[in-house]
Amino acid sequence: MVQNITEDEIEDVPCSDPNSPILTEYHITVPTLHDGLMHGTTHHERRLLDFLKATPTVQWLKKISLCSALTNFELPSADVHRYLHVRFIRRINWSSIFAVCKKWLKHPLNIALLIWLLCVAAAGSMLILLMLGLLNKAFPSKFLRNHWIEIDNQILNALFTLMSIYQHPYLIHHIVLLCRWRPEDAAELRKFYCNNGVCHPNERAHISFVVALLHITCICQYVDCGLYWGYPSISRSEFADNFFFILGIATPVFAGVYTVYGPLGRSSDALPDEETKERDTVQVELTETRTVVSNPAWAGGVFDCSEDPTACYLSFLCTFCVFGWNMERLGFGNMYVHTVMFLLLCVTPFWVFNITSLNIHDYVLGDVIGAAGIVLCFFGLLYGGFWRIQMRKTYGLPRSRWFCGSASLTDYVQWLFCWPCVLAQEVRTGNLYDAKDGSFYEKLMDGGDVESGAGSTVTTELPVSVGVEEGNSTGVKLSVDGEMIPPTQPLIEFEEREDTDAEIVTNGSIQLKS
Repeated sequence: MVQNITEDEIEDVPCSDPNSPILTEYHITVPTLHDGLMHGTTHHERRLLDFLKATPTVQWLKKISLCSALTNFELPSADVHRYLHVRFIRRINWSSIFAVCKKWLKHPLNIALLIWLLCVAAAGSMLILLMLGLLNKAFPSKFLRNHWIEIDNQILNALFTLMSIYQHPYLIHHIVLLCRWRPEDAAELRKFYCNNGVCHPNERAHISFVVALLHITCICQYVDCGLYWGYPSISRSEFADNFFFILGIATPVFAGVYTVYGPLGRSSDALPDEETKERDTVQVELTETRTVVSNPAWAGGVFDCSEDPTACYLSFLCTFCVFGWNMERLGFGNMYVHTVMFLLLCVTPFWVFNITSLNIHDYVLGDVIGAAGIVLCFFGLLYGGFWRIQMRKTYGLPRSRWFCGSASLTDYVQWLFCWPCVLAQEVRTGNLYDAKDGSFYEKLMDGGDVESGAGSTVTTELPVSVGVEEGNSTGVKLSVDGEMIPPTQPLIEFEEREDTDAEIVTNGSIQLKS
């Protein structure tokens, strides 16, 4: 029978050490680096797993201190509580993690990437379990296990082939930029491959090496795809399959490590931008007065196709080409990259998934995979909706919230169910204004007059660069009659214009008068 023992009775019990602690309550503190465990060392930045370096020693055990309780352990026999207190280096801020994840998921491409990763994880997990024999009870026969291993391999092959095809247009565009290597091309490539987008010595060779590795990754996946689609599992070369699979995994890993820790990722090796370091000409400015549209509007409604029937017909018959052309003139990237990318998003899933369904030799699962490819082709139209959102936000165009009260969802739904009308509206809006540096300007007619458009306007002077030989005065402007005049501050006039005429004065600037 268990008896309750009081604290006074415990004190009367003899013990070997009179200084031993009472077992009623004691607390243990595990000291960390900043508590002075390693004396004589300099303080460094605290990290999440620094507590793993706190190796206990004899001196540390002798300096166990008493502190407040963190975790309770109950002893039912004696009604005594013991407390163990362990202090960690940092506390996880779950609210900030959730906020970052929520912000990351707002981008549709990130959502697509997450779905792709989940599909790869599901198929890969099942493949590993089958190969380890952990699903032998669910698939008792060897023939059935081999059949499902082949199905998982075909699904993973389709997923990785799809990702490689989507990435290849950008890589081909980067090869074109490397071959051309203009100042603006180098600046664009630095955003992808250089640390903080700064210039590095021999950066063209280093970037070419990284791009070549990424191309090898795509080519290896294409070869693996040909092996899986062209040969059955019995006659397929296992050596070739494993070789190209390992090479396709190793090259992007090496490219990422080389980009981060190689010459392109070193901040100490950064050089001044070569456009400013090796400049043969200096830029002088002529002023040209243009009218900024402060409150632009869409050119008609979504269904106002009669305003420009040609744009409507071309948007329906040549959707991908018209979309790429419109994106480039609005300043959203290369026309060919947008055209090919949009085409691949709407065609590739149907092609890849239906060929995969023919190679898995399972009618039910084959129909499911084929239907998934058709659905993904339909959702490829979301690419146009995404760039419509970017166009609306960049140029301050009016938003519509008729679907679930969200402007972004409204843009996506419009592109999904009536893409020719929406694209025609975007083309008409691009025809109405001149797009430059993220702003809309009034379009100039052939005779020099300004074409009136919707929205209020602001008159401003835009710089026009002209090159002169280095060594001359850099702070000059050219006039119409050849006279050199000192630079002046840009003139900004805020005025409501109804009937305006433009005339050129003798000092080379353009003024507007009522």
